Amino acid sequence: MDQSIVDKAKAGPARSTGVLLHPTALPGSPVCGSFGEPCRRWLQLLADHDIGVWQMLPLAPPDPTGSPYSSPSCNALNPWFLDGQDLANEGFISDDALRAAPGADAPLEGAERVDFSLARQRSTALGDALLDAWPDQDPARHADFKRWTDQQRSWLDDHARFRVLHDQNRKPWWEWPLPLARHDNKALRAWAEQHHDALLQEQLTQWHLDRQWQAIRRQAANLGIQLFGDLPFYVSSDSADVWSNRSLFTVKENGQLTTQSGVPPDYFSETGQLWGSPVYRWGQHRITRFRWWRRRIARQREFVDLLRLDHFRALAAFWAVPGADSTAENGQWQPSPGHALLRKLRRDAGGALPLIAEDLGVITPDVEELRDAFRLPGMKVLQFAFDGERDNPYLPENTDGHRWVVYTGTHDNPTTLGWWNALDADSRDRIAARVNGEITAPAWHLLDMAFATTAGLVIAPLQDLMHLDDRARFNTPGTSEGNWSWRLQSFDAALGNALSGYGSRGAVWGRSLAGAGSLLTR
Repeated sequence: MDQSIVDKAKAGPARSTGVLLHPTALPGSPVCGSFGEPCRRWLQLLADHDIGVWQMLPLAPPDPTGSPYSSPSCNALNPWFLDGQDLANEGFISDDALRAAPGADAPLEGAERVDFSLARQRSTALGDALLDAWPDQDPARHADFKRWTDQQRSWLDDHARFRVLHDQNRKPWWEWPLPLARHDNKALRAWAEQHHDALLQEQLTQWHLDRQWQAIRRQAANLGIQLFGDLPFYVSSDSADVWSNRSLFTVKENGQLTTQSGVPPDYFSETGQLWGSPVYRWGQHRITRFRWWRRRIARQREFVDLLRLDHFRALAAFWAVPGADSTAENGQWQPSPGHALLRKLRRDAGGALPLIAEDLGVITPDVEELRDAFRLPGMKVLQFAFDGERDNPYLPENTDGHRWVVYTGTHDNPTTLGWWNALDADSRDRIAARVNGEITAPAWHLLDMAFATTAGLVIAPLQDLMHLDDRARFNTPGTSEGNWSWRLQSFDAALGNALSGYGSRGAVWGRSLAGAGSLLTR
C-alpha cells in the first residue's frame, strides 16, 4: 500500500465536511456505479468543492436483497463494482467481451434504480471474460496476481471456495454434502482440483476489484479526501466467514444457532429486534488473541481511512437471544471483551484507532466509557434531536467537544425532506423557532445547526444536499423490498450547485475552529 495513504489514515481528518453516498448510486457506468470513471469523477467533484470526506456503506458483496450489511463474505469486494471499460482499456478483456456483457447498451446516466439481477449478470460476464483472456496476459501480470493472492491468503481461498460452492449447491452451507459443510480440508482439496477455473475466476475478479479500488484510494489521497467506510458488527450465518471459522460463532454444524443477535424490547418495539445472526464466542476469540477480528479490521483499513463500527454498544455488552426464539424478548445482556479487543486493534494501528463508534439509540454508561477510553468519535443525528426534551443528546447545544460526527440523517433515515414532510406540527414549530423563520429547505437548516457545533466532522447524505424526498430514500429498516437501489441520475449542474453550496459553507465552518485538531486525536 502507498505509504502516503497510510500516513494520512493515521493522521485522520481535521475539521471537515463529508458526503454519504454508496458507490452503487453513482452514475456514469452501465447498471451500477463502478470503481472506474464514476468514482474518479465523483472524487474530483468533491475536491473541486472543498469537501474532505466521502462516506460509503460496506463495500462487501450484498445479500439477495441488495443489503451490504449481511454479506456472504466480509473481506471480499462487491463484484458489481468491477469497471468493464477500464478492464478493456487495459487489455484485461476484449472490446467484444465488453460489448457482449449484459447491460452494455444501458445508458450511462438517467437510471433511477440499480437492477440487482442485471448487476449480477454483468459482473459474472466480466468474470468470464477475465478468465478467458487470462492465459494470454503478460507474465508480469501473472506475477502481480500471484503476489496479491499470497498476501490475501488468510481470507481469499475460503471466499472463493464458498462462492463457487454456493453457486453450485444453491443452498446454505449447512445443507451441502457433509464433508464440504464441515470444511474438511481433504475433501476441499479434492473438490478444488475439479473446479480450478471457477476458483481462479473468482480470485481474478477480486484482484481486479482490489486493483481498481486502490487506484481510487490513491486518487482520493492525492486530492486530500478521506475515505470513510462502514463495518457491520455481526456477520451472516450463511457466509464464508462463519463456514470457515465456525468455532468462533454460536452456530451448530446443522446451521442452528445456539444464541442469536438482536436488541431488547424498547419504546419502539414490545418484542425487541431479532437479527438472526450468530453472536461471537468471545472465549474462543480471546484464545486466538482476536486474530479473526484483527485480520478483519486490517483488511478494511486497506480500503478506507476511517471506519464506522456499526452497533458499537455490543463491544461493551451484547443482547444474547436463545437460538430457537422467534422474538428478542427473552434475551440477556452478556459482557463483551471490548477493552481487550480495542487494545489489540490500537496496537495494530500504531496510534489512534481510525474507528467511529456508531453509538445511536439508548446508550448506557459502560458504552460511553469504552468509547471515551479509546478516544473514539461518536455520532449525532439531527433528525433525532427535536422531541422537545432539553437533555436530548442529539441537540446541537448538547454536542460537546470535537470528537463527534454530526449527520442530518443516515442511510437508515428518511431523507431530511421526507422526514420534514412527516414531522408533527410541534416539532416543526420547535425547529422554526431555532432558525427564526420559515423552513424552506429543511436539510440546509439542519446543516446550519451542525455547523454551529464544535464537532470535528459534519456528514450529509447526498439526497439531503439535493433536497430530495423519500423517493430517494436508501433504506427503510424492517422492510425487505425497495431498498439499496436508489441511484443518482447524472453528474449535472444541480449536483454541482448542491456540492458548491455545501462546500463553501463547510469551508467557512472549518476555518472557524481551525485549531480544533484531528477528529481522532483530540
